[in-house]
Amino acid sequence: MKEQAEKLRIDKWLWHARFYKTRSLASKACQAGHIVLNGQSVSKASVTVVAGDRLQFFQGTHLRVVEVVALGERRGPAPEAQTLYVDHSPPRIPKQDVAADIRTAPIAKREAGAGRPTKAERRAIDRLRGEDGDA
Repeated sequence: MKEQAEKLRIDKWLWHARFYKTRSLASKACQAGHIVLNGQSVSKASVTVVAGDRLQFFQGTHLRVVEVVALGERRGPAPEAQTLYVDHSPPRIPKQDVAADIRTAPIAKREAGAGRPTKAERRAIDRLRGEDGDA
């Protein structure tokens, strides 16, 4: 069996650890500066990672903070990929809580007579004028 390398390209490691679906997506994230390695923004996909490095990046809207434990030789199944890192990410907010926050958020108000009337206000104006509105 081939001995593991001491370092590995960051885009390849992100792909091996299954954070990105393709290696080219991982490479684009690195080039865009979306990956932070040990407190420094990464601008090239050729930057190497070693065991003990700390990575920060967003996966969707969720901040991921991971510590590299192993480098890996291939992009294997998910259980194998999870052995490559230790996840230090902050807890995710459950979807039910997010939905509750959206429903309880205050509705924007405007001063009376300012701007265009809302649909409900327009219908009330039509009723006051005696217009049917089916024209």
